[in-house]
Amino acid sequence: MKTTLKIAKLELSLLFYSPIAWFLSVVFIFQCALLYTSQLETYLDYQNIGGGMLNNLHNLTSAIFGIRTGLYGDVLKKIYLYLPLLTMGLISREISSGTIKLLYSSPVKIRQIVLGKFTSLMIYNLLLIAILVIFVISATFNIKQADTGLLLAGLLTVYLLLCAYAAIGLFMSCLTAYQIVAAISTLVVFAVLANIGNVWQDTEAFRTLSYCLSMNGRAEKIIYGLINTKDIAYFIIIIFLFLAFSIVKLHAARETKSASLKIAGRYVLVILISFTAGYITSLPSLIGYYDPTVNRSQTLTPTTQKVLKDIGNAPLEIISYINLLDQRFGQGVPRYRNYEKERWEPYLRFKPNITFKYVYYYDEPSADHMLHKYYPDKTLKQIAEQNAKPFNLDLKDVKSPKEIKKIINLQPERNRYVMQLSYKGRKTFLRLFDDQAQFPSETEVSAALKRLTVKLPKVLFAQSEFERSIIKLSDRDYGLIVSQITNRNAMVNQGFDTDSIDLNTQDIPAGISALVIADPKVAFKPAVLAKINQYIDKGGNLLVTTEPGKQAVINPVINPLGVSLMNGIIVQKSKDFSPDVVKAELTEKTAGFSLDLKGNFNSQIKLNMPGVTGLTYRQNGDYKIEPLFVTDPKTSWLRADKFIPDSIEVVFSAEKGDRKISVPTALALTRQINGKEQRIVIAGDADFLNSTETMGWYSANRNFYMPLMGWFTYGQFPIDTSRPRSEDDRLNLTDSGLMTLKIIYLGVLPGLIILCGAGLLIRRKRK
Repeated sequence: MKTTLKIAKLELSLLFYSPIAWFLSVVFIFQCALLYTSQLETYLDYQNIGGGMLNNLHNLTSAIFGIRTGLYGDVLKKIYLYLPLLTMGLISREISSGTIKLLYSSPVKIRQIVLGKFTSLMIYNLLLIAILVIFVISATFNIKQADTGLLLAGLLTVYLLLCAYAAIGLFMSCLTAYQIVAAISTLVVFAVLANIGNVWQDTEAFRTLSYCLSMNGRAEKIIYGLINTKDIAYFIIIIFLFLAFSIVKLHAARETKSASLKIAGRYVLVILISFTAGYITSLPSLIGYYDPTVNRSQTLTPTTQKVLKDIGNAPLEIISYINLLDQRFGQGVPRYRNYEKERWEPYLRFKPNITFKYVYYYDEPSADHMLHKYYPDKTLKQIAEQNAKPFNLDLKDVKSPKEIKKIINLQPERNRYVMQLSYKGRKTFLRLFDDQAQFPSETEVSAALKRLTVKLPKVLFAQSEFERSIIKLSDRDYGLIVSQITNRNAMVNQGFDTDSIDLNTQDIPAGISALVIADPKVAFKPAVLAKINQYIDKGGNLLVTTEPGKQAVINPVINPLGVSLMNGIIVQKSKDFSPDVVKAELTEKTAGFSLDLKGNFNSQIKLNMPGVTGLTYRQNGDYKIEPLFVTDPKTSWLRADKFIPDSIEVVFSAEKGDRKISVPTALALTRQINGKEQRIVIAGDADFLNSTETMGWYSANRNFYMPLMGWFTYGQFPIDTSRPRSEDDRLNLTDSGLMTLKIIYLGVLPGLIILCGAGLLIRRKRK
């Protein structure tokens, strides 16, 4: 050990008695300072103009230090250029000068030489980390409630990567007497390890091998705050592999040519040990995780963890059915199989016995695909053959329409890329969606997993009196939020079972989560009304939505509950919207439906209700009645006269019976019956749940309808995967403070390093 440290000390002195170490230190600190201060300047500008952009950030610490545009990401992109300049002469200068023969003849062991030189690089790497620590400490003062766990995880990542690069560079220096060749060879190895995970991924054997070797993506996960033994072990194995190669190479130089077989055996042994260690440390059941971030942002939410825990130890199988003719086929080709593993890793962390299977087939995709428009005069098989060529697929491995239908009927899924989850004989689908993210998020995955273990909540929609359709996708209907499988926010993708019911011919079954009566056009027949009243009397949950002018249709249903639909329509003055579009205010009762609504309750978010009338109610003792939405009497009023939407101006007229009062536009009714709480919602508008209103990005309707449906399931669905909002959303910095940081980091600190280096080099030259 003493000899190793002496060699390390000597190597460090040689390193710092040359300009290269000082030059790299200056460049490194300047590079970090430039990126850090520019990031601070960008977000300080956002903050100075009101902070709107900062409100959309989940984590300011991650934005400033993360992979895409942050400091750590910039370091990872450029640090590989530094190490070859430091490692290229470690052994090659000994070989070129002939001093390697003196080392061979000395009592110093080759292992001590290699470890001593590597130790010197580890110490120099600590100097680079110390430079990063300056900016980490600065961030704890510059960022409000900075995520220190993420910052420290990033330091660990950069250091491991630096040491891995150093070990590679040391080995390449053993291979040649020319330092420039060693530097170029080191860069080549860096490039191979960074990109090997992207080549020849169509072959399963090489795909597994390349995944073990690939360095790409290993550091990123730790930088974002998820420290895991698999990736840390990877860097340690890489260090061991190339240090062992270096020792074997230097030993080989001392042996005769006849020992070549013995030398080759040593290399093979080192490789076998490395791959065995890599395989063992990558087994899901043996991987350890630690998430030091403030809100455990890199870990599944407690809700999802409980879902996985409830599944138990029984195996879970996920079969991906991938249609060659589906436009999402490229996401499921074999070359992306490793990305699929990464996507499921957060779930494998808590349930290692998840198995994956992939079934490729070709069949006619959904009707809107216009397949034959692009391939005229070709059969389905010919189209499949043409599409298989770019992906190097043999059509023999792709099931025909007849073969896939013997296994499973995917017509209801429109023959799209879909995953089927199987657990103890129960099955459910997990879909891809027509949005930018495409793949299911934690919310959709958790909902699918939970469907395998619980009795599914069923919501029935009455369709007997021309109510809103749950199939049609028109602006008026509810198809988009109920049954549209391509919409991730639809009920069918959030854990619910939905269906329609004809009350004229069918009885309302017991055990459903809720019955929905959405804007019937004609009055209910006495027999149907009796069924509804009987369902309510037994404690069934109910959602009723209606429109102004439907008093005769809906009052017979809601009057027994103590609620009536008011005459007239509510109008609201607005510069941007039609007078019949009312911005209703949420109440505390509404905010209690979900954490998201509760978090936005004080931000004055309002619900769009186009064409709405008010509700009157009386507390009759049976039900507790609470408003969900109310109108603002300062800007809206109840118009008694006939309303013409395209009129030039709507004017309040007390003489005509208009009233400026705050009225509820939706009510929640609750009571205890049969050992549970009965829940009923009545709304004076049906359009607030239609496709147009619920898909608006700037409308609270988008965030309300699913919690509303979840209220009827007593929180069983949808799965709440929300997290507490991160508090590092502001900078503790002023413009003058930023200028001071620029002067210190871009001028003073690099200048001090230059002065120290120049002073040391001049002093040595004089000696």
